[in-house]
Amino acid sequence: MPYYRQEQINARAGVHTPRSTLAAWGGQTGAQLLPLYDAHRAFVLGSRVIHADETPIGLLDPGGGKTKKAYMWAYARGAFEDMPGVVYDFCEGRGGKYPHEFLKGWTGTLVVDAYAGYDATMSLEGRKTANCLAHARRKFDELVKANASTVATQAIGRIAWLYRIEADARDLSCEQRLQVRQERSKPLWEEMHAWLRLERTRVPDGSAIAKAIDYSLGRKNWLFIGSQLAGERAAVVMSLLQSAKLHGHDPFAYLKDVLTRLPTQLNSRIEELLPHRWQRAG
Repeated sequence: MPYYRQEQINARAGVHTPRSTLAAWGGQTGAQLLPLYDAHRAFVLGSRVIHADETPIGLLDPGGGKTKKAYMWAYARGAFEDMPGVVYDFCEGRGGKYPHEFLKGWTGTLVVDAYAGYDATMSLEGRKTANCLAHARRKFDELVKANASTVATQAIGRIAWLYRIEADARDLSCEQRLQVRQERSKPLWEEMHAWLRLERTRVPDGSAIAKAIDYSLGRKNWLFIGSQLAGERAAVVMSLLQSAKLHGHDPFAYLKDVLTRLPTQLNSRIEELLPHRWQRAG
């Protein structure tokens, strides 16, 4: 929630909290949580499967009175991990150098959309890419909702078959899930690939359905962040609070307890305050 709205809400209760004060408190909180953020980042990147995505966010341009486009990158542990977690990284741009730097030293499978910026990140040995089906499905779904393409309707139906298989395999072990995918999903994927290539020859270049098919076949509540430092500290707080929510914790209770204990917490026991290990004091 933007600080100006918090300021107005508090004012209705007779409490004067200028937005400059709220911003200062937020920045101080982010700075205090940095050691915990670093430990949480190591925990998230301990997963062999990482889901990554980025979203644009306004960054105030000093002196200009306007905003420019920056990005908040999100990295989440694999969907089948026993202990979920997500970590955010605020960056001034969308270039491949940002995930390349953040994932330095990590190996495994990165689940992403078809954005080319990940290519350099995945060029290192020990890494591979799994593209996100939800991103591909979204483009067909938009056409279905607009009643703009019968091909899109068929594509959604084919993807639904694959989703049903995933639902059946959700509670299986990794080995069993792989076997189910090899036996049931792989033939459907191969059939869908052949079908998409055929349909692509039947639709005009530049059309919405052509773009949706090309994407599947291959790559063909805040207002703004006030500064780079503010964005970085926002990422710290967001990482811990969102991960706390993933573990069913009340975000306020978690943050209050952690900030109370953090000043006297031994560095060797910092991991006890991470969302997946946190126990309320007392």
